[in-house]
Amino acid sequence: MSSSGKPLPSTTLPRLPIMTFGEPWPDLNDGLTYRDLIPPPHAGLYQPSESFTYMRLVMFLALLTIFRSLFFIFWLPNNLTGLTVIEYYSKKYKNSAPVQGWLQRIKNKQIKVDGAVITDPNTILRAGSELVYHRLPWKEPHAPYLLEVLFEDNDLIALNKPSGLQVLPGGLFQQRTVLSQLEWRTNKGTSSCKQPHAVPVHRLGRGTSGVLLCAKTKLAKSCLAAYFADGTSAVGNESCNNARFNSTRKISKFYRALVVIDQPIGLVKYPGVAKGLYVASASGKPALSKVSILERNVKNSSTLVQVEIQSGRPHQIRIHLSFIGHPLLGDPLYVAGGQPSCFDPEFIDEGFAQDGGYQRPENPVPGDCGYHLHAHQLFLAHPTTHEPIKIVAPLPSILATEEECRG
Repeated sequence: MSSSGKPLPSTTLPRLPIMTFGEPWPDLNDGLTYRDLIPPPHAGLYQPSESFTYMRLVMFLALLTIFRSLFFIFWLPNNLTGLTVIEYYSKKYKNSAPVQGWLQRIKNKQIKVDGAVITDPNTILRAGSELVYHRLPWKEPHAPYLLEVLFEDNDLIALNKPSGLQVLPGGLFQQRTVLSQLEWRTNKGTSSCKQPHAVPVHRLGRGTSGVLLCAKTKLAKSCLAAYFADGTSAVGNESCNNARFNSTRKISKFYRALVVIDQPIGLVKYPGVAKGLYVASASGKPALSKVSILERNVKNSSTLVQVEIQSGRPHQIRIHLSFIGHPLLGDPLYVAGGQPSCFDPEFIDEGFAQDGGYQRPENPVPGDCGYHLHAHQLFLAHPTTHEPIKIVAPLPSILATEEECRG
């Protein structure tokens, strides 16, 4: 970046013939498997040494890497031994299902303890037991599956993500994600042994389209992750000189948005969102967005803007534009003030779906689409060659200026 905040001259990639990939989604996903190991009795009889704690952490991370795909491993703290099966699952996984939902899962014979199916919810858990819960396969909501390749070399692949496709597994979308398509692309036609595949290094909301950067090597992943982290951390550094920061930035993202800022973003409890909902909050984490007006449409009472984000908070653009009274056109969740349109922090929905989990919330949630937001341009220093690169995702017609439409 130059001292004026504008991107340095970069290699603009030529517009190549459109190349896409993607496999149609199966009707049902594979379900999910959760494994829990209760530590043996001796685990609580002594204080582990620092080396033991370190080795256990290393082993845990190794296992987590091996089983990262739809497979989870947890260690149960010592003070939870002696609980019943229903107490354990309703406490540890309360965000997955209400108590009645877990009772239904036990009744459906979806839980095993030490290899035996459990049907009595009051079965006492003992130290050393292995618990396995299998969530039944389900039909995930509709999502597009084709991805356009904007750029690719041995280190990176930049995709044009369509609106409606989730990047990483979460909530109802465990298979219909960008990550699954990247994995299938790499392992297509290979043996049953899975090969390393590209992984996204930043987020785009499910309803957001545009440039999504993915790393194909560990070096590229760590380098690009550092680029994004440096930008976010610098926003909260009051002593950081803006011109000096802009001149050293190695990645910049520019978005187009259709709307009817320097504001912290934080979490609040929200029905249907297990980890909480991000909103404008004075006690939240620093976040900075720069908004430029491109075109006003008086007839439709809408404004086309370009947004550059210098931090990477979840749903940052949606929150910031709504905070200043200009929410994204069609956004079902965020309204003026950067708050959700329907919000009752005391409301708790105890209903559950057929598989025992919580039902789809009646109120809007972050993954709902309908708004117009597009990651249009991304500037970066290549993680290995350090060459400046500009990646552009073609604009949807609704987010193009009149001049761009004529051109």
